[in-house]
Amino acid sequence: MRHLVTLFDITTDEINRIFAIADDLKTKYKQGLREAILPGRVLGLLFEKPSLRTRVSFECGMAHLGGSSLFLGEDVGWGKRESPSDFTRVLSQYVDVIVCRAKSHARVEELAKYATCPIINGLTDYSHPCQALADLYTLREENGTLDGQCLAYIGDANNVARSLALASARLGVQFAIAAPQGYQFDDAFLKKVEKECGTSTVTTTNDPAQAVSSANAVYTDVWASMGQEAERDKRQKDFAAFQVNEQLMQQAPNDAIFLHCLPARRGEEVTDGVMDSANSRIVEQAANRMHVQKAVIAWLLGVSGK
Repeated sequence: MRHLVTLFDITTDEINRIFAIADDLKTKYKQGLREAILPGRVLGLLFEKPSLRTRVSFECGMAHLGGSSLFLGEDVGWGKRESPSDFTRVLSQYVDVIVCRAKSHARVEELAKYATCPIINGLTDYSHPCQALADLYTLREENGTLDGQCLAYIGDANNVARSLALASARLGVQFAIAAPQGYQFDDAFLKKVEKECGTSTVTTTNDPAQAVSSANAVYTDVWASMGQEAERDKRQKDFAAFQVNEQLMQQAPNDAIFLHCLPARRGEEVTDGVMDSANSRIVEQAANRMHVQKAVIAWLLGVSGK
């Protein structure tokens, strides 16, 4: 049984296969075709956190593939009314694949331990693999290749940054992160990336201008993620010099695109001028969540279309 809990779960070849499926499905989508390759299949959406992009993109994507989806909120009693093993083993009898958006990464790992259907991580405090796959797919789509590409991430080494660094290592993309001291990747994570991927493509700095100097894409995320609201005032001070604004984008190559996983706090980690610039690809990036996730579902279920 294959799961997508983190990008450590899949190989470079498998990511490229997912991208190839996404290419096919997106081409057909743009032609007005919704190829029903998963008729009768059911997707369960087990969510502890609010969502726009993750929920809607998965629900719409499953409908395009000919299947259906069920949104499972707190009323199903996950972790409250019965043991995790009982809950997961029973739910696995009803649905073909489960997307889980959880407060704790351990919760998704627990699901994968007992599930008899594929589990997809829709976001945890540690990892956001579907976001990172869509982001690298967007960069590939923009430039036609990932060979020789450089992605600069400005901000906290959070779940999104962690997944982006790993995806970049898997696909040979140079990844530069600019973050204040205390908000950078820990050594254990970097060593694991190098061990699993056989190489290290991650560079760390506390100078945003240095990070973006050769970037094909400049990326940022909120300074205080869900669950970190109590730290917001401190983080605003600590990250004040790490805003992605017009002046910083001028330090990057002229054709560097801007990416953000959204939702954004405009005026904090990024300015309106950058968000709405000609180089911004935030809408295309969000749209690619659906196309790549359709491919992930199809790949996990062993169905890739015609």
